[in-house]
Amino acid sequence: MSIGMTRKEVLTEIRNILINIGFSVSEPHSMRSISFDLVAKRDDVLLIIKALGNVDAFNKENAKELQILANLLQGSPFIIGAKSSTSEIEDGVVYFRYGIPIISMGTFKDFFVEEVPPFVFAAPGGLYVHIDGKLLRSIRENNQLSLGSLAEIAKVSRRSIQLYESGMGAMVDAALRIEEFINTPIILPINPLMCYAKTDEETDQWIDSFEKFEGLEKDIFRRLKVLGYNIMPTEKSPFDALTKDTKTLILTSVEHYDGTLAKRAKVVTNISKVIERHSVIFVEKSRKTSLEGAPLIDRNELKNIDDSERIIELILERKGK
Repeated sequence: MSIGMTRKEVLTEIRNILINIGFSVSEPHSMRSISFDLVAKRDDVLLIIKALGNVDAFNKENAKELQILANLLQGSPFIIGAKSSTSEIEDGVVYFRYGIPIISMGTFKDFFVEEVPPFVFAAPGGLYVHIDGKLLRSIRENNQLSLGSLAEIAKVSRRSIQLYESGMGAMVDAALRIEEFINTPIILPINPLMCYAKTDEETDQWIDSFEKFEGLEKDIFRRLKVLGYNIMPTEKSPFDALTKDTKTLILTSVEHYDGTLAKRAKVVTNISKVIERHSVIFVEKSRKTSLEGAPLIDRNELKNIDDSERIIELILERKGK
């Protein structure tokens, strides 16, 4: 994200870049306080993207939901940001906030368009790189270099060299000194799509209690549970939950039929098409069977369903009608 650009301009630029390199990309939505802005898919690669001017606005709750979505949808979450409260997001550097990678718009373009990966990541204490530890050890031993002599060249401790060889990140200056001395590239590229920290919570542990829900939501989720679905609620997504049986993962919304439903249905339909998953909206009562391409199932209809396969049949019958 570039400083001075509006959110709309940034999302448009991100979409255009991804479309031009063959991704299917969701439409930007106007929903605020949502954990992601865009999803994009190409072959087996699913991106879950949040764009922020100031990355300090990204909180722990946003991160937790992004991690859960990434785990369940088998996607890669990341933030495109312009700055934090203390500094700008530098090109060529991967930052992290609550385990989610943060990159600049420049790094995003380099990686996806030019296919040039970043090499540096930020961590407490400064900027670091990953070293090919096995290659470093092989070169050191083949050239009969002691840990002490290489540590002296790198201006670090002997223990640090041992840690580099075992895979620990190295300060940029130390790594460059080693590379220059052994005359061999040992700094490894970083794939921003592979370096997010998975949530500590096992996403297999779906909810088994409905005490936090009320009214329509509680009734719908309870019935889905009886039909064999597990439910993972979402609080900062355009949909209300991810529901899953032994075969299918579904984006699920539970809504009352009001003036905002069409807008929500359009967003959910668009996202489900991009990520190639089913979506459904459960409503209190409706004469329609779909809205903005989203299948609708009302409360009474769901009560009369006694097989999860029937839900899939209804979704397929009503999709896009």
